Amino acid sequence: MKRIYSNVFFTLILISLFLLLTACNQEAKGTSADSLEEVSIQLKWVPQAQFAGVYVADDKGFYEEEGIDIEIVPGGPDIVPEQQVANGVADVGITSLEGLLVNRDNGLPLQSIAQIQQVSSKYLIAKKSTGIDSPEEMKGKKVSTWMGGKQFPILAFMKKYGIDPENDIELVKQGFTMDQFLNDQVDVATAAAYNEYYVVLTSGMEESELNVFPLEDAGVGSIEDTLIASDEFVEENKDLAIRIVRATLKGWQYAIDNQDEAVDIVMDNIIDGSSNREHQEFMMSEMAKLIKPEGFTDKQMGMFVEESVKRTADLAYEYGLIEEEADLEKAINKSIYEEAVK
Repeated sequence: MKRIYSNVFFTLILISLFLLLTACNQEAKGTSADSLEEVSIQLKWVPQAQFAGVYVADDKGFYEEEGIDIEIVPGGPDIVPEQQVANGVADVGITSLEGLLVNRDNGLPLQSIAQIQQVSSKYLIAKKSTGIDSPEEMKGKKVSTWMGGKQFPILAFMKKYGIDPENDIELVKQGFTMDQFLNDQVDVATAAAYNEYYVVLTSGMEESELNVFPLEDAGVGSIEDTLIASDEFVEENKDLAIRIVRATLKGWQYAIDNQDEAVDIVMDNIIDGSSNREHQEFMMSEMAKLIKPEGFTDKQMGMFVEESVKRTADLAYEYGLIEEEADLEKAINKSIYEEAVK
């Protein structure tokens, strides 16, 4: 009888210990989850491989490793990331460096904490059948580009090659499709390497049928996607800003090294089949070249290249996008990036 009581007592002790350990484990997990800081990131457009690094960082747990519970907010045609961040709707956002400078010039207290794209994605393209095989051959032709401030790198391109945009070409407003170019309504069109250029290539045209003039090669490209935050957010949350940058860059590094998997993750976030996998694979490949150009090391991803940043600021000032020369010391916060990649 004593042995029976002893066994029962021992069993009860084991059960109690098991329940205690389980409770402690659950409490520890709960504490860990509760300790994550909520951060929202506003994208400049809808979900696509242009933002693969952010989606990968979320999927692989890189934000969580940095103590961040991330909310990824898609953009769209009516979303202005700079306003979303300045108004506190989002903590950080992705916009063009040019867009950041314009909004700072308009009084929004914003700064860049990491430069995602290092080179311009923009091309001017012409069909070889037009005979346009050099910039000078664009004289007397119809050239289409986006307006609303996006045309100035094209104007700078023309100026570099001695072309007067007002008298030597007919500048045409470009739509959201490439129909004008494909239907020969314009001779030269503007295309992003990862988007419109793909549209042209999948319309039935071959690369061998096109002449491509990268703005970057001409030295007039404005660098694009940059990670922004408000001055107040960075001042009050410097360590958090560093962790956001670190996780985001880690996501991009993983995406570039594992492009098929990155596209899988992006496709899981695309709504209503608004894009196909082939386009996203092309976009991912092109984005990798823009974010980590040849010669860049892992730790250089996200850095501010002085020449590119200054060129973007100079173009914005020269063509009247900003009324005063940009104060890059305030617009660019190199210390956040530098701490993140230590």
